[in-house]
Amino acid sequence: MDNGILLAAVDLGSNSFRLEIGRFDHGQIQRVEYLKETVRQGAGLDEARNLTPEAMQRGLDCLARFAERLAGFKRRQVRAVATQTLREARNRDEFLARAHKVLGFPIDVVSGREEARLIYEGVARLLPQSDERRLVVDIGGRSTELILGHEFEALETESYRVGSVAWSMRHFPQGDFTAAAFERAEVAAQAILDEAAGRYAPDGWDVAYGSSGTLGAIGDILLAAGWSDISRDGLAWLKAQLISARHADRVRLEGLKDDRRAVIGGGLSVTLAVFDVLGIDHMQAAAGALRHGVLYDLLDREQTAGDVRSSTVQRLASRFGVDLAQARRVGDTAAALQRQLMAGERDTELLRRQERKLRWAAMLHEIGSLISHSDYHKHGAYILDNADAPGFDQAELHRLGMLVLGHRGKLRKLDLQLEDEPFVRQLICLRLAVILCHARRDPDLQGLSLRIQGRTAALSVRADWPARYPQSAHLLREEVLAWQKTEWGLALS
Repeated sequence: MDNGILLAAVDLGSNSFRLEIGRFDHGQIQRVEYLKETVRQGAGLDEARNLTPEAMQRGLDCLARFAERLAGFKRRQVRAVATQTLREARNRDEFLARAHKVLGFPIDVVSGREEARLIYEGVARLLPQSDERRLVVDIGGRSTELILGHEFEALETESYRVGSVAWSMRHFPQGDFTAAAFERAEVAAQAILDEAAGRYAPDGWDVAYGSSGTLGAIGDILLAAGWSDISRDGLAWLKAQLISARHADRVRLEGLKDDRRAVIGGGLSVTLAVFDVLGIDHMQAAAGALRHGVLYDLLDREQTAGDVRSSTVQRLASRFGVDLAQARRVGDTAAALQRQLMAGERDTELLRRQERKLRWAAMLHEIGSLISHSDYHKHGAYILDNADAPGFDQAELHRLGMLVLGHRGKLRKLDLQLEDEPFVRQLICLRLAVILCHARRDPDLQGLSLRIQGRTAALSVRADWPARYPQSAHLLREEVLAWQKTEWGLALS
């Protein structure tokens, strides 16, 4: 990554959408611009968990304004992530398709644990270097993330479906603040967070930090009132102030911004529950947040050795007993074929990214073998669709799973994916590599070439190759027949 380049993170939260733009400078990212809009998409889920048209439009209008600021940015400079509301929304694909067009960049829906990992990275990057064991808490609009970490590594991550917007709608629907309403809200939050008590007990961390959103707002209010941090006494005082005001519209507190007024009751009740369940007495407000973690994750993705996704793939392969020698053999062969297919491509960054993703698929193509030998490709795809995989968003994991599912067998199961030309190129290379490596030894690639023209890939081998490798030649002829049942073709000569 070149010094001086601008990077941007877009955070589609349940309460607010945020745009953070920073300049890369010798390993650090310096803020250039920060935009935030209160969208409250989390309040726009109907009883069927669909985003209402109004909630969709609020989000699209905000993204259109962000898009104007991002004009001129390249794909590798921007990452947009969506969290709990779009994890829940049944019609999220409709919104994401429209949002992609409006923003100009794809939007990754990250899992709860991946959100937690990114939050920790953002917090840790903006804290001084320290040997302390950290507990990081982020209370968002519809979820709360808890992380235990040390230095830059998140060691324990979890996401719970409890947040300021959801709890305000459920327990303070008319904005009325009473002692009884707070009691109900806190007990309900404790019930959800109760399983975290053992995993995040006080003996497992030295300092607690609150990130962004709710805890940032509470920290601002308490600081203005004279507290030096977020403490039990401070939270009790704030609760008394809200009950005394009786209604959200009547709350007048220095440090409380207007966009937080409607959700402060739900946010405070969740915060009180977190303090009680985890035994927290004091918490420091952290400067870093999800959007900062996304920016630094962009940097990591530019370096193969630093890309957490590569480490995740290695861990999954080890956990499921993958034959690593065969996986690397298939990966090397598939990569060599893909380089031939993309020989005219001059974008070296694109080539590097495509090869890395193809090698991940090769590394994991036999991941389901631990469950079943005959249907291991189906089990492998299922594992990837449902795995906790740090560094990956849900769409990336699904695409990887589709490559694993499609590396053998009939192609009809991939009809929708076969409209995606880059996916098809990778699938052809992976399927051919698996065939060429079927004997689980290094294949003879001398004189073998692969080209693509239109929707037909042409594989040619030297004249003596079929006689020397009759089983491989037979499998390749079967592969030609398999592609004849699709809109793509494979020719063998």
